[in-house]
Amino acid sequence: MKNTIQLTLTLIFVLPCLLLTGQYDDYIGAGHSEGITVTSSSQIDEATADNTLNGTGLIARRAEAGRFLNQATFGPTYEEINAFMDMGYDAWLEEQFNMPRSEFQSLSEDIWTQALQAYIDLGYIEDDVFGPWYAHFSYAWWTNVVQGQDQLRQRMAYALSQIFVISINSDLIDHGIEIAAYYDVLAKHSFGNYRDLLFDVTMNANMGYYLSHLNNPKEIVEENIHPDENYAREIMQLFSIGLYELNLDGTRKLDAEGNYIPTYDNNDIKQFARVFTGLGMGALNENVDWTDEPFFGLNLYGGDMTFPMKMYPEYHETGTKELLNGFVIPADQDPMLDINQTIDHLFNHENVGPFIGRQLIQRFVKSDPTPAYVARIATVFNDNGEGVRGDLKAVLRAILMDEEARSCSGLELPTQGKLKEPLLRYTHYVRATPFENPLDLYWNPGFNFLEDNEQIVLAAPTVFNFYLPDHTPVGELTMQDITAPEFALHNTRTAVGYLNSVNQWTVWEAPWWSWEDEIGVETININREGFPVDLVEPEDIVHYFDMLYTGGQLTDETRNNIREQIVKLEWDPEEDWMYKVMLAHYLTLISPDFVIQK
Repeated sequence: MKNTIQLTLTLIFVLPCLLLTGQYDDYIGAGHSEGITVTSSSQIDEATADNTLNGTGLIARRAEAGRFLNQATFGPTYEEINAFMDMGYDAWLEEQFNMPRSEFQSLSEDIWTQALQAYIDLGYIEDDVFGPWYAHFSYAWWTNVVQGQDQLRQRMAYALSQIFVISINSDLIDHGIEIAAYYDVLAKHSFGNYRDLLFDVTMNANMGYYLSHLNNPKEIVEENIHPDENYAREIMQLFSIGLYELNLDGTRKLDAEGNYIPTYDNNDIKQFARVFTGLGMGALNENVDWTDEPFFGLNLYGGDMTFPMKMYPEYHETGTKELLNGFVIPADQDPMLDINQTIDHLFNHENVGPFIGRQLIQRFVKSDPTPAYVARIATVFNDNGEGVRGDLKAVLRAILMDEEARSCSGLELPTQGKLKEPLLRYTHYVRATPFENPLDLYWNPGFNFLEDNEQIVLAAPTVFNFYLPDHTPVGELTMQDITAPEFALHNTRTAVGYLNSVNQWTVWEAPWWSWEDEIGVETININREGFPVDLVEPEDIVHYFDMLYTGGQLTDETRNNIREQIVKLEWDPEEDWMYKVMLAHYLTLISPDFVIQK
């Protein structure tokens, strides 16, 4: 006689990091479910009642896919999570490394042309239409973030934009095409070599303007003219070696008296400043009709900053330059050789691997990586396994596949993970949510979000980014000496501002308000019919947003809270399901389980 066992189960989401300490031939989940009938409170994805026992229903792979894509993209869609489950880590990474690169300058130009023509068609005179400025770059950036398939490259470019900072808190705000060209430089080198990136950033006119080595003259003592020291300082402090000598694991070296060892001093800055002299605009702006050639001294309103700067030798300091650790650049050599030797000098400094590697770990995986994690990444930076230094593709792969990124050992520790910066929460919501968008335009100016959350792309308040890599928020984390850079953006204003933003997204159902409604670009809204039709039961709704936004990391407390709130909605039988979806969406996005990425 066959026995039938009736079981009522609450589904348990098991992360893929649990290791069996022994091998067993017979256990629940090993496929031995013959003769057993299982019922459950909900049937979700693979986790049907029968599959709970036969071993095919564990959703660990989906949860881990969501977790990985949270680190490596601007936020995954459900379709992307499913695709990753079929591909696996290596295949996904290889596909991303070989994906065609999204373009920012050309798209910004196309958007400006489209917008300008639409205003002209309404009767505007071309000179009365302002642009192209930052908003048109922002339209292009959001379009690529939402529609671009090269998600890993774009995330890397965004990470690099927080190291090699230029900002619209300057006159660059009026130069949308030019800053798009700068962003293309970051995207181009995202999987390339750090040395090439450092050189191209140095020669970029946007950076030259922002850190004032554009039109930087040689010294003329009798006229009290001295080379500007701004870029000389920041290429060391922010772009390469940092303030103090580092061990391979990122910890600071100590001298015989136990003090930190500075990497450079004021005299070093003065010597480096002599290198970065003589650089001026490399091309003319198309509106210039009063000269045929660019010249030293031409400013950003006359020059074309989509072109690299060029050297004007007569304005370059020709004397010797005594750099770090006794390295001397000889006098009277080719000025560009001065710059190339300086870039090589910094690139080969032993600090670069741990200094840059640690910041990239912070941008992708965790705020406070262990010294061992930093050392592993710095080792890859120093040598990719084939004798190549500075291979960013190898570095990025190592960061994402490191045991501290993939292991679940830190999931339960409150000191692990990172505060998901506001802009990445925003991009995840937009990428994961179905919208009614008949024109297929993602023209988001971003300034309302900036006002509420103090962050949009290329809008850092200073060259030091939105936060310093060693920032520690006041309180318990400070007492434990834990770095958490993103908390510099979390304050009494932005905490409320983020709640207001999520309310706009989920209750008002709009990710932003259009600034171009006059030319027919309407504010896009959530497409309610775009959510899965089986989001009916509270458990189904909670599970959907859990997999989509947190990689299965909603705590029991959060799940129960969301479930308890949405079951109370009993207004209109035909609309209750959508109200429940809206509320669950809202509560998920403001939950600490989403805001803290692990």
